Amino acid sequence: MSAILSADDLNDFISPGVACIKPVETLPAGPPPPAEEEALEHEVILDGQPTANGAGAPAQISLTDCLACSGCVTSAEAVLVSLQSHAELLSVLDAAPGLRVTRRDGSKPAVDGLENPDAKLFVASVSPQTRASLAAAAGRDVSERDAGRMISQLLTGPDGVRAGGRWNNAFTWVVDTNAAREACLVLGAEEALGGGGGGVAKKPILTSSCPGWVCYAEKTHPHVLPHISRVKSPQALAGTLLKTALSRTLGIAPDRIWHLAVMPCFDKKLEASREELADSVWNGGGQPGRGVRDVDCVITSKEILMLTESRNIDFFSLPRSPIPAASQTPFPDPTLQKFLFPPRSRISQSDPLAGTSGGNLYYTLQHVAARHPGSKISTVRGRNADVVEYTVTSAAGEPIFKAARYYGFRNIQNLVRRLKPARPSRMPGATKAVGGMRKPAGKSTGLEYAYVEVMACPGGCTNGGGQIKVDDPVVMERNGTDPESSKPGPQEQKQWLAQVDEAYFSASDSDDEVNGGKDAEAAENEGKYNDIIGGISPSYIRDTLAHWASITGIDIDRLVYTSYREVVSDVGKDTAAGATERVVQLAGKIGGGW
Repeated sequence: MSAILSADDLNDFISPGVACIKPVETLPAGPPPPAEEEALEHEVILDGQPTANGAGAPAQISLTDCLACSGCVTSAEAVLVSLQSHAELLSVLDAAPGLRVTRRDGSKPAVDGLENPDAKLFVASVSPQTRASLAAAAGRDVSERDAGRMISQLLTGPDGVRAGGRWNNAFTWVVDTNAAREACLVLGAEEALGGGGGGVAKKPILTSSCPGWVCYAEKTHPHVLPHISRVKSPQALAGTLLKTALSRTLGIAPDRIWHLAVMPCFDKKLEASREELADSVWNGGGQPGRGVRDVDCVITSKEILMLTESRNIDFFSLPRSPIPAASQTPFPDPTLQKFLFPPRSRISQSDPLAGTSGGNLYYTLQHVAARHPGSKISTVRGRNADVVEYTVTSAAGEPIFKAARYYGFRNIQNLVRRLKPARPSRMPGATKAVGGMRKPAGKSTGLEYAYVEVMACPGGCTNGGGQIKVDDPVVMERNGTDPESSKPGPQEQKQWLAQVDEAYFSASDSDDEVNGGKDAEAAENEGKYNDIIGGISPSYIRDTLAHWASITGIDIDRLVYTSYREVVSDVGKDTAAGATERVVQLAGKIGGGW
C-alpha cells in the first residue's frame, strides 16, 4: 500500500489528517502569576503544581494511540511504529542472553535462562512474497526456496545476525507462513460456504488478510464491516499459533516469546498492533485489550537488507543451503512440528491463476468445484486487470457460485459503493430509500457475488509497499545501472514485478523435481486423507487445528477468528464537550480498532 517511510518523508497520505485525537493529560489551570511588585523573592512550588509558564512536555504518540484515531487513512501511520524496525530487532537481540530450548536424555523440552527476566525466546515467520522479492533482487538463478534458506541462514545460521551480536543470539525457529496460509484457505472456504465458526459474515464475504484494506474499511466505510471475513490473516494465525503452543508446551509466559514477522507490506505493522490480536483474547476473557501481542515486530523485505547492512553482512553471499538438521531444535509438539516443518518442502502456490496474494479466492473456487463434479470455473475480466469475476458453473451449465477479485484502492472504492445500503428518505410521504448506488435498468440491486478477494495493492502482495523496488539502489547496482543517470520507467517497473512474480512461483518448479509433482502435504498424507483440494487436505487441517486447541486448552474460535470495529473520529466535530465527557469518549476510542 505504501512506499518506505521515514520522518523526513511524510507524503504518503491518501488524505492528510487534520487533527490528532491523542489524549494528553492537562492539569487544571493554576492561578494567574502575581504582579512583579507583589512577587516574593523566594517562591515555593508544591509537588504537582503547574509552573507559571504552563508549558507541557511534548506529546508522545504511540502506535496504539494512532490506531484509535481516524484522522489519517493511510499506511503513513507506520512512521510512528518506532518499535517495529530492524533497529529494534537488533536492540532486542542484544538486550540479554536468549532463552534456549534443550532436551536431556529424551525427556520433555526444558528452557534454560529463565532466571534472567529480560531473556527472550526468538521465533520468526517469513512470507513467500518476501522470499520472492529477495530472490528477484538476488538474480534469476535464485529461486524463492533459495531466498528462504538465505533468510534462515541470516536469522539462525552461524554467519547471520548472531555473528555480530553482543550475546550471539539467533532465532530458534523460522517458520514459513504458508503453513498458516493453508489453514486460512480451508477456514476461509468453509466460511464462504456457510460451514465456519467465529460468527457468520454477511454475503458477499470480503477477505481480511490485507490490513490496509481492513484499516480503510474500519475508518471510512463501516457499513462493510459485517461482510469482512472473521478468519485471521496468515501472519496473525502464525503469531497466535507460535505464542500459544510454545507458552503452553514449554510452560513459559507469552511475553518471554518474541515473534518477528517478515512481510511484504508496511501495513502488517499496523495489523500486529491490533488489540484484537493479543493474548487478552486467547489467554484472558476473550475481549480485545492491551495484552502481549501475538506478533511483536514486523519488518519488510527492504528492512531485511537494512538488517544485514547493520551487521555488515552481504545478504546475497549467504549460503543457499538449509540449516543442518543437527543444528535445528525440534518443535516441542511433534504434530505441530510436522505441520510447521513438513519433511518435504511446502510449495508457495501450485497454480499461477491463484495470484500472488495467497490464493484465498482461487482455493474457495476449487473447494466449490470439488463439491460439484463436472463443474467448471470461468473468468471474465473487469474494467482493468485488477478486477476479475469468477463463476463456478455446473455440468448442466447452471451458475453455482459467483466471486470476484478487486485489487487497488481505485477498484475497492467502486466495490464499497456498491455495498453501501440505501438510507430512508426524510421527505414526507416518501416510500423509497435513497443514497444507494444507482443500478442500470433491468439489473438486480446489490452484489451477486458470494465471495470477493480484496487487496489494497494493485497487482497483489508481491507489489506490496515493503517490497524491494526496481529503482532501489541495490537492484540498480546489481543490474549495472547508474542511479544518477537513469530512472526506471513504467515498463521497467512492470518487468520487475513480473520477475518477482516469476520468483514467487519458482518454488513450484523446485518442489516438482523433489516430490514428483506433488506438494509436501499431498505427498505426506497420501493414503491417509482422500480429500485433497488444491494440494491441501481440509481434514488434515481440521485435525491439526483441533490438536492445537487440545494442547493449549483454548477454544478453537478464539485461536483462528478475529473481529473488527468502526473507528469514529471527532475531527471537525464540536469539541466544546465537558472534560469528563471528552475523557470518556477518548477512552472508548482507545479500546480497539485501528
